[in-house]
Amino acid sequence: MPEPSPTSSAVRLRTWQGVTVATLFTGYAGYYICRSNLSIATPLLLDEYGPALTRGHIGDIATFGVIFYAIGKTINGAAVEYLGGRRMFLGGLFASVVCTVLFCFADRIGPIRPAAAGFPFVALLPFFVVWSANRFMQSMGWGGLLQIVSRWFSAGRLATVMGVLTMSYLLGDAAARLFLGSIVSMGFGWRGVFAFAAGSLGAIGIVCALFLKRRPSDLGLPEPPPPPDNVYGTDTGDSRLSLVKLFAPLFGSLTFWLVCFMNVGLTLIRETFNLWNPTYLRDVVRLDPADAAMTSLIFPLVGAASAGLGGWLVDRLNGRYGLVVVPSLFGLVAVLVAFAVFPTDALEPTVRAPAILSLIGLVAFFVIAPYTFCSGVLALKIGGQRGSGLSAGLIDTAGYLGATLAGSGMGRVADAYGWSTVFGTLAAVAFATLFVGGFYAIRTHRRTDSGEAAK
Repeated sequence: MPEPSPTSSAVRLRTWQGVTVATLFTGYAGYYICRSNLSIATPLLLDEYGPALTRGHIGDIATFGVIFYAIGKTINGAAVEYLGGRRMFLGGLFASVVCTVLFCFADRIGPIRPAAAGFPFVALLPFFVVWSANRFMQSMGWGGLLQIVSRWFSAGRLATVMGVLTMSYLLGDAAARLFLGSIVSMGFGWRGVFAFAAGSLGAIGIVCALFLKRRPSDLGLPEPPPPPDNVYGTDTGDSRLSLVKLFAPLFGSLTFWLVCFMNVGLTLIRETFNLWNPTYLRDVVRLDPADAAMTSLIFPLVGAASAGLGGWLVDRLNGRYGLVVVPSLFGLVAVLVAFAVFPTDALEPTVRAPAILSLIGLVAFFVIAPYTFCSGVLALKIGGQRGSGLSAGLIDTAGYLGATLAGSGMGRVADAYGWSTVFGTLAAVAFATLFVGGFYAIRTHRRTDSGEAAK
């Protein structure tokens, strides 16, 4: 049997690279149907169970979910280096479907009513358990995706590919809010929101299982070398390393730690807006739950444009990420301060909605590009083929541990002091993140200018 020609092999490789990107994009966008559903269902849950159920209680459920998501990022980030990206990506997807179905029945233990301590713990415990399990399982997805990408694409194409794939969860979030918002507008309650989310992700998962391949060699195709400046050198991930040898190169990299600290502030801000946008729009703009759900998609839509533009700018700045990160953080601080001091409640209804939506859009524009860099292309460049999943997992763990305040913390601040105080708190977080981002930019630009690899 004749060997395939180099031209034929190159064509097959490009074709399967396109299939891989499309499959990963669709699959990870689908993950967000079973993640954005709690945000969409929150006004419905508050309407059905209030005043026994408060925004603070919903925030507690979300916070526990974020904690388990952060824990899962580290555990599953390490596991992906031993079990493989495809297995982890698909396993997390189908496990999330199961958890989402279970959430529909989480209130069957008994009615939710005020407890003596003001917290209906027994009735809410199933919500905590199921939502936390869902977020833990979902933490398998991104690390699996990154390992697959590291095996399929050369270093020169990683920024472009990750620019596309980071848009998957932003557009997936927007599509999920539009889709699930339409479910609410059709008269379905919060259980319907979760049931439709589970069915949709299950269908997407079946398609992904058919087309997703672990690496080019599974199809007899050539594989690219690792990124030249990663902390593991030329290790392609074919050999087994001990956990110490897997973790040590990352922990010894100052660039890795700077990216982790930046991700703490950026994830807290992003998660706060992701969770509370529908509720804020209902409280302040006076939208009904369906309209609030669909209107909240402005955040991920503008964020997707920000991610695409940020990647394009970095390519033209020769990989100097700090030249995008620092101006973005300056803008983020300014917009959050405006959000905190601007008297939106005093505006006429016809002006209030456009003003608030404009501010939300500006927050998304300034926060999402640097956020996507941290756990995306920077994690890949630091971890290479050997540790891309672990690198992304640890960076995301740092971010989501910080984001635990987005649920319980910000929900209680909103209950006690109002939304302006929430935005003022986020402005302070953005300022601290700007300080770290500035240090990162100075350090990495000096090393780039001197021709050294950033390690």
